[in-house]
Amino acid sequence: MGMIKEFKEFAVKGNMVDLAVGIIIGGAFGKVVSSVVADLLMPPLGYLIGGINFTDIKIQLKAPVLNLATGRTTQEVTINIGNFIQSLVDFGIITFVVFLLVKGINRMQRKEAEVLVPTKDQELLTEIRDLLKKK
Repeated sequence: MGMIKEFKEFAVKGNMVDLAVGIIIGGAFGKVVSSVVADLLMPPLGYLIGGINFTDIKIQLKAPVLNLATGRTTQEVTINIGNFIQSLVDFGIITFVVFLLVKGINRMQRKEAEVLVPTKDQELLTEIRDLLKKK
């Protein structure tokens, strides 16, 4: 029974739940950023550089072939460079936004730490207050 109890304590710890929430939100955030890149940024960028759709950029290794006997077409084999470029742009935007979030959180934590440290005057006033309470 001890192992089950220990696992339960581990699974419901605050840090574990925070991590799970962060992963779920991160997954949803990744989808939003991918949509922003694919649907909002890449079309105008492609238009500016000559009407190129980045997802159409690929190197064809093998062309599709129609088999007349069976009526089926073999699938083409390609290296999809455009998808890779789009993934790099997604990654760049996501990492930049996460950097800004972490930077903002660190700044807020520093301000909180500065507020919590009492000055020498505050320490002296606290000592005086404590001495007056004792009398």
